[in-house]
Amino acid sequence: MNFRDMLNSLWLSTGVVNMTAGQILMIVVSLVLIWLAIKKGFEPLLLIPIGFGGLLSNIPVAGMAGSDGFLGMIYHSGIATGLFPLFIFMGVGAMTDFGPLIANPRTALLGAAAQFGIFTTLMGALLLAKYFGFDFGLKEAASIGIIGGADGPTAIFLTSRLAPHLLGAIAVAAYSYMALVPIIQPPIMRWLTTEDERRIEMLQLRPVSKTEKVIFPFIILVLCILLLPTATPLIGALAFGNLLRESGVAERLSKTVQNEFINIVTILLGLAVGSKLSSEQFLRVETLGILLLGLIAFSVGTASGILLARLMNAFSRDKINPLIGSAGVSAVPMAARVANKLGLESRPDNFLLMHAMGPNVSGVIGSAVAAGVLLALVH
Repeated sequence: MNFRDMLNSLWLSTGVVNMTAGQILMIVVSLVLIWLAIKKGFEPLLLIPIGFGGLLSNIPVAGMAGSDGFLGMIYHSGIATGLFPLFIFMGVGAMTDFGPLIANPRTALLGAAAQFGIFTTLMGALLLAKYFGFDFGLKEAASIGIIGGADGPTAIFLTSRLAPHLLGAIAVAAYSYMALVPIIQPPIMRWLTTEDERRIEMLQLRPVSKTEKVIFPFIILVLCILLLPTATPLIGALAFGNLLRESGVAERLSKTVQNEFINIVTILLGLAVGSKLSSEQFLRVETLGILLLGLIAFSVGTASGILLARLMNAFSRDKINPLIGSAGVSAVPMAARVANKLGLESRPDNFLLMHAMGPNVSGVIGSAVAAGVLLALVH
């Protein structure tokens, strides 16, 4: 090979020659995600790794998202196996105070209502398959529906068992909607509530004892074992992490799970999810259909929690601010913060954060239970 051939070979291996229009588009999308994280503060712990993973996966020639690439190896070891979601649930359990839910158990109904979007969208996916030719069976429809819970780890866990070929698109959709809660939810919340309802002030929550908090993870685990064993991996990881927190005798382990452990897993999971933003996998009709259905699922879940809160107020003396019903989706704690923010906009002294955390943490349990139900029925 002469010098000219070497130069030509080198030129043909550059990104300038190999970059496609689809890769350029997805690089722009990835940069927008990073911009939303840095400039707007939308879930930066998720969007920065996802956005950067998207950048790396669209670099031509490098093969970063391939099976032997850096991102591909992370994806196959942690997401395809369903291991990262269980680690995340362990960390969520260690960071979660279930006190607001224990103090006001009826808010668990709001978390349950928010799961309605999951089963509505399952039906929507089957309708797309029947009337528009999408290749969605019952397993695929169940995996798409779980996006409505706004719980990325649960979506990954369920999809890895039912429809692993859709794992990339569903993971991207689930985490995207989790991060975009501050954009998607407020219009729905304002539309479904009146100004007077948004101004409802809720009673201060009662103090919850340490004993109650220690017993609680055992209660949810026992109920899961007895009624829905298929949800045990998720609920078990959540309960274990929460027990480390509430026991008071494993502070080193609790702090590790809350900090270093979950931070490492979040970085790896975000990069792996971002690897599925490659133009070859993302720019397909099937993926766009999943994104649309995921948005519908998330919106229906938000609306269901709000509407149930309004219905409960018709039969209750102690009124619930319907805004906290939107926190029933399990995007913890962003959904609770959004409910609190809208409450403060209507009434500056109306702090709803702790009240919203009840349905919010209930939504975490609810999405895991919904995944268990779908596994039991479909798998």
